[in-house]
Amino acid sequence: MPIKDFLIILVGVSVLMFVCRVAPVVLLKGRDLPDGVKRALGYIPAAAFAALVANDLFDPADFAAGVDPMTWAGPLIAAVVVAVVGFKTKSMAWCIVSGVVSLAIVMYVPDLIM
Repeated sequence: MPIKDFLIILVGVSVLMFVCRVAPVVLLKGRDLPDGVKRALGYIPAAAFAALVANDLFDPADFAAGVDPMTWAGPLIAAVVVAVVGFKTKSMAWCIVSGVVSLAIVMYVPDLIM
């Protein structure tokens, strides 16, 4: 790709990103949003995180015949542990710690025993 084409794409994407991020802030500054909109905007972080996690948890190739069940069941078990810890503690730190520890236990301890 010639440098001229690259720079045109880079500038175009940069301007578009700037407009998409700054325009709502400038246009909505000082205005009060309806309660329904505020409530809907509150779900964005959880929905984005859930989409990222679900993308890693549910890979159709992992469910193929002959694949070791722990390659796909381990992350699901760790996700359930994190969900329970998150529901009980409401702490992101404890969710991270419990997720890492439970995934390590589920994925690596059976290998050490056998």
